[in-house]
Amino acid sequence: MGRGPRLAALLALLALGTGEPAAGTARGDTFSALTSVARALAPERRLLGTLRRYLRGEEARLRDLTRFYDQVLSLHEDPTIPVVNPLLAFALIKRLQSGWRNVVHSLEATENIRALKDGYEKVEQDLPVFEDLEGAARALMRLQDVYMLNVKGLAQGVFQRVTGSSITDLYSPRQLFSLTADDCFQVAYDVGDYYHAIPWLEEAVSLFRRSYGEWKTEDEASLEDALDYLAFACFQAGNVSCALSLSREFLLYNPDNKRMARNVLKYERLLAENAHQAVAETVIQRPNVPHLQTRDTYEGLCQTLGSQPTHYQLPSLRCSYQTNSSPYLLLQPARQEVIHLRPLVVLYHDFVSDAEAQKIRELAEPWLQRSVVASGEKQLPVEYRISKSAWLKDTVDPMLVTLDHRIAALTGLDIRPPYAEYLQVVNYGIGGHYEPHFDHATSPSSPLYRMKSGNRVATFMIYLSAVEAGGATAFIYANFSVPVVKNAALFWWNLHRSGEGDGDTLHAGCPVLVGDKWVANKWIHEYGQEFRRPCGTNPED
Repeated sequence: MGRGPRLAALLALLALGTGEPAAGTARGDTFSALTSVARALAPERRLLGTLRRYLRGEEARLRDLTRFYDQVLSLHEDPTIPVVNPLLAFALIKRLQSGWRNVVHSLEATENIRALKDGYEKVEQDLPVFEDLEGAARALMRLQDVYMLNVKGLAQGVFQRVTGSSITDLYSPRQLFSLTADDCFQVAYDVGDYYHAIPWLEEAVSLFRRSYGEWKTEDEASLEDALDYLAFACFQAGNVSCALSLSREFLLYNPDNKRMARNVLKYERLLAENAHQAVAETVIQRPNVPHLQTRDTYEGLCQTLGSQPTHYQLPSLRCSYQTNSSPYLLLQPARQEVIHLRPLVVLYHDFVSDAEAQKIRELAEPWLQRSVVASGEKQLPVEYRISKSAWLKDTVDPMLVTLDHRIAALTGLDIRPPYAEYLQVVNYGIGGHYEPHFDHATSPSSPLYRMKSGNRVATFMIYLSAVEAGGATAFIYANFSVPVVKNAALFWWNLHRSGEGDGDTLHAGCPVLVGDKWVANKWIHEYGQEFRRPCGTNPED
């Protein structure tokens, strides 16, 4: 079977369906939480078992076909032997009348592939859909963008930031995992952001060139596809000479493609009309992000992987044991580190134990849903927040009641409903992030006010896991970032004592470069805190 029919057959076999979502997991959202990605390992293990049985069946069938071939071939080794032996003549007639027909029309191949398809269909509902592939591809581009990753190195499994002649290793994996040419093509497939897509397409073309003439069962693209897309991307980016060169190379492999031939004529005409473009190197401009005016600061803070000031630089930033005059904390004071003064941001080390962090993750996992943000009076999933979250009432487990008592003792605030929201547990997915935002409401129509307990006066965020790289919490206007510190909790005030929002609390969850990031948020509201945090008229307090 040629490459085209084999590819069509494979796509027909592996086409992803649109079955009902599995319990607790919306299809098309697998990429938005690593716990969902990890869950996809189970159906793949079942698929491996199915494929192994298929291979064994095919091996047996091919052995039988090889035996038949060798048997018939031995009879033709001497073409001069006359067919005078009646036994030989009978055997020849029988082979030509029925033997070959049985070989050609054998049902074994059909039965084997049917068993493989049946095994696939049994797990199909649990598999990621195309939206997940798109989301994962956008996540890789987000990491490439925010951390300025070198695409060629990334395709080889190396996480490096290259700026001019400077190379910085952001993460050194224990085992290198490289991407194939088809992988690189799929990252950039059907993306209008040519600035970020072109390096992936260039790497896809480079890898496809090395293996030209070979075809892997799992590949959906080819060198011609990559050249086609890269030529178009270069043209859209304004690099006509590059588009022409790639289009000519395409025609070497597929000379009968009329569309590409027309493109070559068009590019040649454009270059003839503008001769200076043939030698001038077009610099592709990075696309603007209209909603993210603080992008440079945000990305700079993320790239440091945590940049809070050191204590010897600012003596007012200190570490201490904190009881907040609460009997609850006398025997086990909190280990407090003052990270920043304006806004006041405090880190409490070892606020939860490993067992408590794991328990919270386990309680939340069955209820995780794609995270949303307030948009007017609605709450919607958006591209600038990639994660899954769940809300846990304190009645779910006694441990959550203990956790609430600890938070209340440490902050001195009333966190009983409705003065505080339920615990929100968040799991970040591939490149999971939350671009710069405020925790407090900035509009009177915000859904936050439905609790009828005022705005969010404070945030208490607990890191439930460690990450290997990335994922820092960046405070944009205050110009510092806090790395993920497992089991620690970060606390800050969102509102001044006047009730006005503190603009310096604009913060972001940087993309997770490597690792599984879990956090738990406790948002505390204004009402109920009147005597615990009295109002003031000084706009700076």
